Amino acid sequence: MPLLAEILAVLAALLHVIFFAMESVLFRRADVWGRFGLHSQLEADVVRPMAFNQGFYNLFLAVGVVIGVVAAANGTGDAGPAVAVFGCACMVGAGVVLVATNRRFLPAAVVQAGPPLLAILVTVLA
Repeated sequence: MPLLAEILAVLAALLHVIFFAMESVLFRRADVWGRFGLHSQLEADVVRPMAFNQGFYNLFLAVGVVIGVVAAANGTGDAGPAVAVFGCACMVGAGVVLVATNRRFLPAAVVQAGPPLLAILVTVLA
């Protein structure tokens, strides 16, 4: 796996750790739930269990990508890059679903899917 792809994959993982923190740790704060388009504490209370769960999905994707990158950097053959690319592909897929759900989420989808997509492209084209 090329170094640039590893850097992009780790960047994608770090972003997903931030998403985890926002969705699972900091979601009770109005400035956080407001970023998700919620307008009241009542709305945030209803969405919180789903956001908590979604945050852990993001954390698990991040961990998978990091494990893949570490394995790739340690010369494990094709297994490490395969795990990293799979995790990145899941992140890209989630970004596509996000923007397909509502086009106003395009900026968030680009943040979510951009770095992992670039990591995949660099890996495949190398």
